[in-house]
Amino acid sequence: MQHDRAITQSFGPQAEAYLTSEVHATGEDLELLAAVVAATPNARVLDLGCGAGHASFAVAPVASEVVSYDLTEAMLRVVDQAAADRRLANIHTVRGSAERLPFSDASFDWVVSRYSAHHWRNLDAALAEIGRVVRPGGQVCLIDVMGGPEPLLDSHLQALELLRDPSHVRNYGEREWLGYFRHHSLPARVSHRWRLPIEFVSWIARIGTAPARVAAIRTLWASAPVEVQEHYTLAGDLSFELDVAMLVAAKAG
Repeated sequence: MQHDRAITQSFGPQAEAYLTSEVHATGEDLELLAAVVAATPNARVLDLGCGAGHASFAVAPVASEVVSYDLTEAMLRVVDQAAADRRLANIHTVRGSAERLPFSDASFDWVVSRYSAHHWRNLDAALAEIGRVVRPGGQVCLIDVMGGPEPLLDSHLQALELLRDPSHVRNYGEREWLGYFRHHSLPARVSHRWRLPIEFVSWIARIGTAPARVAAIRTLWASAPVEVQEHYTLAGDLSFELDVAMLVAAKAG
């Protein structure tokens, strides 16, 4: 599929950069994620869209098994090596898309996903699969950038994201997320919200944004209304801040 190819073309060459990226490798949310998973003894965890594996590394010490799942083979090779380096023997990798999970029904206690869902082509299909593979009484934790809280802000955010990375699909707003989860019988709540600082130069370098697209991003920021620039706390070097949330959902037992 063309979208799957766009994802692998965007992330394959940059897999090592995501292992060392400060945005992805650090954050209080990793500690929060480990804490919620730790509440389930001997949990079997699926890290959906694992990228370079930081969520997997965070929960592995408190889980019995972690399956790191991603579409990009190069990312999975990075996870394998980093898990070995960190002596996390309970992590193993599987390749595939979020919309077609090669796992049995009710086979995981937790499904977690961090900074991946905005790349999924079919969110309904992915959530249906998540609901299928999580056991009754099991839980889901999703961490992602949130869409803008009003149309003006949201339109600029989606445009920036798509210019930076052609594999971007959508940053969903909190109301959208809660509605999608509810539709799939996974009642969810927003457990935490925070602002994520984005340093512009590393943001475009990490994904290898083409020069013409970088120029378009600069133009878009320059012409953005003051309300947009203020909401995202745009700085003179084009660094800015994003809204991020952690959502937790439970499957009925």
